Amino acid sequence: MSLDPLLLEILACPCSKHGELRQDELDGAPVLVCLACDLAFPVRDDIPVMLLDEAVPFSGQAASASS
Repeated sequence: MSLDPLLLEILACPCSKHGELRQDELDGAPVLVCLACDLAFPVRDDIPVMLLDEAVPFSGQAASASS
């Protein structure tokens, strides 16, 4: 997965503690991880799903595809 860097600048975590997003993988699936709240948002068909209901905690996961 490689999202457009401009898109990453525009996207924001919907959590009140939002911060910068980075691309990574969780269980082999692409995700965007918020560096402030440590939530992983799924990316489906190259479309980031930035909904808190879809996010899962990312802490303790091995970074495998960091940008």
